[in-house]
Amino acid sequence: MKRILIAASVFIGITGFNVAFAADEKMRHENHRHVMSMMDTRISLGLSAEMKQHQLSNMREHLEAINSIVGLMAENKFEEASGIAHAKLGLNPEMQRMCSMFGNEKFMELGMAFHKSGDDLGNALQTKDLNASLRALNKTMQYCVSCHAAYRQ
Repeated sequence: MKRILIAASVFIGITGFNVAFAADEKMRHENHRHVMSMMDTRISLGLSAEMKQHQLSNMREHLEAINSIVGLMAENKFEEASGIAHAKLGLNPEMQRMCSMFGNEKFMELGMAFHKSGDDLGNALQTKDLNASLRALNKTMQYCVSCHAAYRQ
């Protein structure tokens, strides 16, 4: 009987500790999220859930394009890299339309400048000059950094 009481006491103690620990962790996580949202002073674009997913998909495609371009530059495949820069990052009518949909003038200007820099990158890559291409790539990436520093979805 004494063993059962000891075992039950240990079980209750461990269960109570785990419940308290889980509650504490949940509270910590919620506080962290609250503090992070309070600290995030970037401008919200106020996008719908559907538009957020579309925008995130576009940004992932841009990142994949940059990754491909860097890999192709490393293999001296500048023409192929140029094609990707123009096709995936350049300022085409679809991207112009997309950038103007957000209702924020400064965001639109930054988006247009990013896509124009994608075309500039494509042009620099056509010269097969590695340093000029890296400078153009750096400029394009600076637009990414600036946009992510200023805006959130």
